[in-house]
Amino acid sequence: MPVKEQRTLRRLVIRDARKVAPFNEEARELRILNKRLWLHQRDVLAAYTREERDIASIEAMPDDRVESIVYRDNLFFDQAFIDYFLRRARRLGKACRVAFSPNDPAIKVHAVPLQSGIRLERGFTEGELYVADLWYFPYGREAKVRPLVIDTLSQEHGYYNVPKYMAPNQGDLTYQVPRRAFLSIEHWIHIFLANTTFGVFAEGARFETIMERTMPKVKLLWRALVERNNLLSHSEVVKLGKDVRIDPSVVIRGPTTIGDNVFIGPGAVIDNSIIGSNVSIGQGCQVMLSVVGDGCFLPFRASLFMTTLMENSMVAQNTCLQMCVVGRDTFIGAGSTFTDYNLVPRPIKTFYRDQLVELDLPVIGGCVGHNCRLGAGLIIFPARTIESDVILVGSRAERVLTHNVTYAESDHWKLPHGAELHPPQYH
Repeated sequence: MPVKEQRTLRRLVIRDARKVAPFNEEARELRILNKRLWLHQRDVLAAYTREERDIASIEAMPDDRVESIVYRDNLFFDQAFIDYFLRRARRLGKACRVAFSPNDPAIKVHAVPLQSGIRLERGFTEGELYVADLWYFPYGREAKVRPLVIDTLSQEHGYYNVPKYMAPNQGDLTYQVPRRAFLSIEHWIHIFLANTTFGVFAEGARFETIMERTMPKVKLLWRALVERNNLLSHSEVVKLGKDVRIDPSVVIRGPTTIGDNVFIGPGAVIDNSIIGSNVSIGQGCQVMLSVVGDGCFLPFRASLFMTTLMENSMVAQNTCLQMCVVGRDTFIGAGSTFTDYNLVPRPIKTFYRDQLVELDLPVIGGCVGHNCRLGAGLIIFPARTIESDVILVGSRAERVLTHNVTYAESDHWKLPHGAELHPPQYH
């Protein structure tokens, strides 16, 4: 674990100005695990660094001899990853760059598609390696930089059994879950992965690893006995903030974190999730492997599975979101369904760099940008996106969305007398 004496590093941050669709915003401003990405990076590195500077590129790095870490600001890395990387780099004592084996399952299967920040390069003594824009310099800038291969400790995890026709090539639906997570955020699918598979799912995998050891297991069992609670529901695995009101009938399983001033109503189920502050979760809601941002509102019987809600969004009653990402300040009407399984026997596709690209995912939901208003009863096909600032009233002819919806197709233009319900913010 990092300690105060290690705070000698200087952080040099390379700005990535590319916008991530459909949010029309840089990756650094999007929420990962209920924090802006730039804030998540700062917090993960807080125990190591003493100052921060922005630079245009690695070539613009200062020439002074200061111990430094340099990274692009669209990268997601968790605490377990950065602790291991810096421990190995400091032990090496030489300038190095993060690298991965081409056979690392989490990198190969999930991190590499739909991006260019993790690149396969040749010419190393180890052979071909994936490299990314994260460097460590013990004595300031150096010309020779070595690859430092990091094992993400990936494990295959399934989340439920399904009929074979849904996953004919791999049996059950599974993910390669890393216990040291690393991603380059360049597509909304990466937001989904960072929050779920590489986020709350990875935290659950680390918890399972801890439970394999005798002493931690005994400690957790003792805590459960003292609190007269389930092994996955006591205070060591369910972290509660201040002024949290939870109905006695609520079921909460950890690892779960709940922020301040949260209300959870009767019959709700929360499983391995992150719930932000000032959140209201109504009667009969289900939240599993999901991240619910600050200020969100889920009325009765709303359901989230492996879904991310950024701050101040609302999912109305009887709405189901599976494997989705929803931006901030967005409303999704009652009885809407984001489908995640492609009924047509063809691979699911998504847009990347203006081209339709096949996804190596048998199921995936949809993505809604910031500041959207979606009417009740919509059905959205898998991997479809709705751009920021869109209003969809949902007439009879438009209740089933089979294509991506842009701001130009928004129902702003159909409102009486040209009125707008809210001004556009991301165009």
